[in-house]
Amino acid sequence: MTNPEENVIKANRLVEAMSPYLKQHADNPVHWQPWDACALAEAVKSDKPVLLSIGYSACHWCHVMAHESFEDPSTASLMNELYINIKVDREERPDLDQIYQIAHQMLTRRPGGWPLTVMLTPRGLTPFFAGTYFPSTARHNLPSFKQVLTDVATHYRENRTKMDDHDVVMHQHFARINQPAVDESAGYSPVLSSSWSTDELQSEILAAMDCKHGGFGRAPKFPHATALGLLLVLRDHNAPTTDDSDNLQLTLDAMALGGLFDQIGGGFFRYSVDDTFDIPHFEKMLYDNALLMPLYAAASIQFQNAEYRRVALATAKFVIKEMQLESGGFCSSLDADSAGGEGEYYVFSRGEIDQVLSGDELKLAIARFNLDRQANFEGRYHLNIRTSLVEATRTTGIEHSLTARIWDSLIDKLARYRDSRERPARDDKCLTSWNALMIKALARTGRLLDDDSLIIAAERALQYLRQHHIKENRLNAVSRNQESRLTGYLDDYVFLADALLELLQCRWQDEDFSLCESLVSTARKHFSDTTNGGFYFTADDHEVLLYRPITATDDSTPSGNGIAGQVLLELYHLTHNSIYQEDTSLLLSRFTKDTHRFPTAHGALLLAHHRLQTPETRIVLRGSEQARYTFERSIIDRYADNVRIYSIDARQETIVQLSSPGNVTDSITAFVCMGHHCHPPVSDLESLHIQLDKSLK
Repeated sequence: MTNPEENVIKANRLVEAMSPYLKQHADNPVHWQPWDACALAEAVKSDKPVLLSIGYSACHWCHVMAHESFEDPSTASLMNELYINIKVDREERPDLDQIYQIAHQMLTRRPGGWPLTVMLTPRGLTPFFAGTYFPSTARHNLPSFKQVLTDVATHYRENRTKMDDHDVVMHQHFARINQPAVDESAGYSPVLSSSWSTDELQSEILAAMDCKHGGFGRAPKFPHATALGLLLVLRDHNAPTTDDSDNLQLTLDAMALGGLFDQIGGGFFRYSVDDTFDIPHFEKMLYDNALLMPLYAAASIQFQNAEYRRVALATAKFVIKEMQLESGGFCSSLDADSAGGEGEYYVFSRGEIDQVLSGDELKLAIARFNLDRQANFEGRYHLNIRTSLVEATRTTGIEHSLTARIWDSLIDKLARYRDSRERPARDDKCLTSWNALMIKALARTGRLLDDDSLIIAAERALQYLRQHHIKENRLNAVSRNQESRLTGYLDDYVFLADALLELLQCRWQDEDFSLCESLVSTARKHFSDTTNGGFYFTADDHEVLLYRPITATDDSTPSGNGIAGQVLLELYHLTHNSIYQEDTSLLLSRFTKDTHRFPTAHGALLLAHHRLQTPETRIVLRGSEQARYTFERSIIDRYADNVRIYSIDARQETIVQLSSPGNVTDSITAFVCMGHHCHPPVSDLESLHIQLDKSLK
């Protein structure tokens, strides 16, 4: 009689998965397993290597490999015969993704990506082969996937007696990764970290930029929003040269006006496949839009640039319309593919544009999108803005007073036409960390650009996380259909704490501050490296894996340690609790050498460094709502995003002593502090500006 467990392991088990990405593979003839004890035990029992495939639902090449290989019965038969096949959603399990992306780099000496294909020993789960996409037939200097399957399985069998030794060696390699590169010359101090002056740090970032086309390096070009955000802050704190301003604005302009930004529907795509930001990879990720939206909002004030403001607000509108679920949470991504191809939803033929538009609308579209040039995407146009509205008005002869209205009309018509197409699939799971990034983005953008609707959207998302992701004082990492699971990672805790600190600048609520401190307390308890400083990515009670990652490098999102440093520093200034300062110092000390070797890869951590060296000015406003609003708008308009403002009703008591209640009046009282120095409270704007001018010199 057949053992029922054998039948289970021989079947595709992904039908019951929560992840939309895993569900996409539930009908494959491959006997896919989730990463769980059952699958890992079967690998040991059968002595078959594990074929670990990591991807995500919006990934174009993941779809390609699925169609070519995982849906092919003969390929699936080979996979089922030779391997225990495990499918992982990298968004659900960033811990596994981090580990095996590093493994890929160890084995191949080049960066990985998705789909990630790694073969593991069954007992140690250590990688002995790694790659990314493999085609169904050999091409582009890549072997066929079937050939890879056969050769790797043969290698495993022929070297089976050596595999235990391989496990030991690989574990040793991973153990060395976590050894801190501490500067032995001194303990951490502001003096030590200040070996990066503001000028030098700006120069390092600018040197890594493409001064011809904008962005960093060569294609594929990712936004690197964290590095750009650091550059914007440094520029605000330092007298910029013309070149500094031009290089930063060149990049902001290239991304906003080119193909990285969806000129019709708003929102940013993931990256550009060329040097000029002309053609993107068409997936839209929640985190990219969360990082770029407030960057453009702050830049719009600093550069007094209306185009940046438009981009920030259009991104917010897109996110709320397309990515916020009825529950209030935000979904993780929109697919790159629809109607069987990448970018099909977004591109236009010239004939379609001629059909949808006419008269002055068509003239203006031709001029601004440069539609007389050769099509830029497989015989069709991905729309890039190539000339300003003023210049297009001049060349078309359209009456100046009508141009803006005509432009809005043609965008609306193209959007409605596009909406009739098959839409890209939406991955509707909610990730705590990415939702936290978006909560912060909407709160900050709404505050800077004076749009309360964005703050309301942020509050809805926070309420969703409160209701569904907080379980017995711990965070769950992911939910779908309002059911959450998987224990939270470092990013979940510190990103949400950071978002709460941003929301507190929009409206002070003691319960949000209490939650912020609770999240940080949990992070300190379960994630800290108490010996060397910093925080592990996984908690001390997390599943034991090949190794426990700890890093300060920014990736597509800011590093958890970088955000932790910023949050700890702000909590120290709000509470004067020295333990936060001590943790910050130890954390920064651990990664000092790393930040000096690769500054552009450590933007979040370097921003924490900068805020320690150059304490931000904090303003507490106590008084009536209208008076506080008037003061706040005056401060933001004059000093951009160079200050932190906490606005609290005069009658509201708080658990944090942010001001002296005896000096608060019903009209308005402003308290200005920089670092540990505070000015006398003032009640008129002129006196406030005098104090701020002194503080911000």
